[in-house]
Amino acid sequence: MPTIRFAALQESFNRKPVNINLPEKRVSEIFGMHVFNDLSMKENLTPEAYKMVIEAREKGSKISRDVADQVASAMKNWAIQHGVTHYTHWFQPLTGTTAEKHDAFFEPTSTGQAIERFDGSLLVQQEPDASSFPSGGIRNTFEARGYTAWDPTSPAFVMGTTLCIPTVFVSYTGEALDYKTPLLRALQAIDKTATDVCKYFDKNVQRTTATLGWEQEYFLIDKALFNARPDMVLTGRSLLGHAPAKGQQLEDHYFGSIPERVIAFMRELEFECYRLGIPVKTRHNEVAPSQYELAPIYSEANIAVDHNSLIMDLMDKVARRHDFKVLFHEKPFAGVNGSGKHNNWSLSTDTGKNLLSPGKTPKTNLMFLTFFINTIKAVHDHADLLRAAIASASNDHRLGANEAPPAIISVFIGSQLTRVLQELEKVEGKLDPDFKSQLKLNVVGKIPEILLDNTDRNRTSPFAFTGNKFEFRAVGSTANCAQSMTVLNTIVADQLRDFKSETDALIKKGLKKDDAIFNVLRSYITASKNILFEGDGYSDDWKDEAAKRGLSNIPKTPKALDAYVTEKTIELFERNGVMSRIEADARHEILLEEYFKKIQIESRVLGDVAGNHVVPTAIAYQNTLIENVRGLKSVLDEPVFRKVAKEQLEMITEISDRISKILALREEMIEERKIANKINNAREKAIAYCDKVAPFLDKIRYESDKLELIIDDERWPLPKYRELLFSK
Repeated sequence: MPTIRFAALQESFNRKPVNINLPEKRVSEIFGMHVFNDLSMKENLTPEAYKMVIEAREKGSKISRDVADQVASAMKNWAIQHGVTHYTHWFQPLTGTTAEKHDAFFEPTSTGQAIERFDGSLLVQQEPDASSFPSGGIRNTFEARGYTAWDPTSPAFVMGTTLCIPTVFVSYTGEALDYKTPLLRALQAIDKTATDVCKYFDKNVQRTTATLGWEQEYFLIDKALFNARPDMVLTGRSLLGHAPAKGQQLEDHYFGSIPERVIAFMRELEFECYRLGIPVKTRHNEVAPSQYELAPIYSEANIAVDHNSLIMDLMDKVARRHDFKVLFHEKPFAGVNGSGKHNNWSLSTDTGKNLLSPGKTPKTNLMFLTFFINTIKAVHDHADLLRAAIASASNDHRLGANEAPPAIISVFIGSQLTRVLQELEKVEGKLDPDFKSQLKLNVVGKIPEILLDNTDRNRTSPFAFTGNKFEFRAVGSTANCAQSMTVLNTIVADQLRDFKSETDALIKKGLKKDDAIFNVLRSYITASKNILFEGDGYSDDWKDEAAKRGLSNIPKTPKALDAYVTEKTIELFERNGVMSRIEADARHEILLEEYFKKIQIESRVLGDVAGNHVVPTAIAYQNTLIENVRGLKSVLDEPVFRKVAKEQLEMITEISDRISKILALREEMIEERKIANKINNAREKAIAYCDKVAPFLDKIRYESDKLELIIDDERWPLPKYRELLFSK
C-alpha cells in the first residue's frame, strides 16, 4: 500500500477547523488600522506636509526632501506603534509575484548603542539588485543596479513586523522593470484625455480616475493532499488525474453552503484584509468543487492592483495556518471549471460622476454615450493587444473551454443598447431640430430605463458592459491586474484623444458641439460594430462568423504576444508615454520566456511523475495480475482457465500497451524538448514548446489516466481528483 497517499488522506480526514481567536470588533473599528492612510497622515504630519503629499498623489507634484523626511519620520513612529521593526520597498517585478527586501530601522551609534533611523532618502529610494529579476535584455547580469522609488499614490501598510512601502521598480537607465510603472503612466494618460473630453459636458471636472473592482477566483485544497502531488507542488496544476464520477455536473456547489473549515479560513482572511484597508465585500462557492471567489468594492485602479497583489500573498499565508493550499492556476483540474479574475473597469470624476453610468438628463446620457462608444471603439481597434494582455501558458487552458470567454475578443452590450447605437448611427451632418429632440428624448433620454430592464449578462463575452462598468472577463486568475489595466487604460486614453481632435475639427467647421459629438460617435459606431456580439461565444458558428468579420482568433500565447511589438502598439505606447520601444520589446521577451519555461517545467515534471510513479505502480499491479493468472492456470483446466482469466489477460495486455505508450511518448517529448532548447530566439522557442512539446502533456496524461481506472485503488500513489476536490 502506498503510504504517502493514504497518510495524506488520513491527515486530511482528521482536520478540524482552525480556531483563530479574532477580536470581536466591527469592521468599521479595524478597517485600515494597519495602513498609513489619510487619517494616519493627518494625525502624524504637519498640515503643510500633509497637503504636499495629497498634491503629489492627486496632481503628481514633487515632494521636497524636507517633507519626505517628515513623512518618513511620521511613518516610522506610526509603524513602531504597531510593533514594526523593519521596513521594505514593496514592488511588483515582472515575475508575476511581489518582491521585498527587509531592512531594520535600527542603526548602531558610535557609543555602542542603537537608534531607530528612517529618513526621507530611505523612504524615497532603494537599490535592489536588478539583474536577478526578469528584464528582457534591458539589464545584463554584470549590470545589477536598479532602483525602487516610493509611490505616494498608494499608502504604506504593515504586514507582521514590517512596514511595506509600495514602490515602482526601474533600471539604472530608467526603463520600467515592473508592472506598476507603466500602469501609473497609463492612468496619467487617461486622466488627461478623459478630463479634456469631460469638459464638453461639465467644466467643473478637473480630474478623472480609472477604477477597478476585481473578482478573484481560486481553489482551496487540503495541504497534505497537495503536498502528496509533486505535479501540483511544482507547477500549480495537476498534470494527470482522471475526472471523478461526480464533478460539477449537478451544479450543486455554486453558491452552496460554505464548508466549516473554509469559512474559518475566509473569516481570518477578511479580518486581515480589513486591517490592511482592502474592502472585501463578497465571498461564495464558485462552480467547481473546492472553488471559491472573493471580491472587494471597487477602488482607484492603482490601489486596486496593489490590493490584489497583496491579497494573493495574504491568502497563501492565511491558508497555511488553516492547513490549506490556495491554487490560483487558471486550470488546476481538468474537466471542471478553471479560475479567472474578472476586471470591472470604469471611469469616475472628481465631481462624483461615473462616466459609464447614465444620468437623469439627455446631457448626462450623451456624456455616458461618449465614453461608452469610445471604449468600444478602443477595444475594436486594439483587440489583438487586449488579447496579448491576458495571454499566458496557464490562461491558454481556460480561454474558450466552455467556462470562460474565448480567445476572440468581442464586446457584449445587450440587445437594447445595440438598438440605441443603431439609432445613433442614423445621425449625419447637421441635426434636424425635430430629429435632434426625438433623438435626445426618446433614445438618449431613456437610457437609464433601458439599462434598468437590461439585466441579462453574457458569460461567454470577454468584454461585457454590465450596467455602469465594463467587465473584462478574460483576465486569468494568476495574472497581475496591472498588465490588462495598463493596456485598457492606454487604448481608451488614446481613443479619447482622437475623439477630442475629431470633434474639435468639426466644431471649427461650424457644427454645433452636440452635432459634432453625434457625428463623430456615429462614425465610431459604424467603424466598430463588428466587435459587438450578443450570442454564444463558445459556438463553432461564432468562430466562423468572427473570421468573416475580420476578428482575430489567436488561441495560443506565443503568437498572441506578437501584438506587443507591432509598430501600431509601439507608437500607441510611446504616444501616450506608457512604454518605450525598449520596454515593450523587453516585456515581449519576458512573457515569451515565461511561457516556454512553464511548459518546459511541466514537461519535465510529467516525465518524472509518469516514470517514477505511474509506470512502476502499473508494473507492480501487472505483476500481481500475472501471478494470479499463473495460479489460476495451475489449478484449472485449459478451457475453464481461458474463460475465467480472459479479463485479467486483457488487463495485463492493456497495461503493457499503455506503459509502452507512456515510455515512448516520454522519450519523444524529451527529444522535442532537446530540439527546442537549442533555439536561441525566444519567439521561435516558445512556438516550438507550444506546437511540439506541449501536445505530449495531453497524450501522456491520457494514457496515465486510463491506467488510473485499471489499477487497484490501494496501489495508486497519488491523491485522486475525488479526494483533492471533495476532502474538506
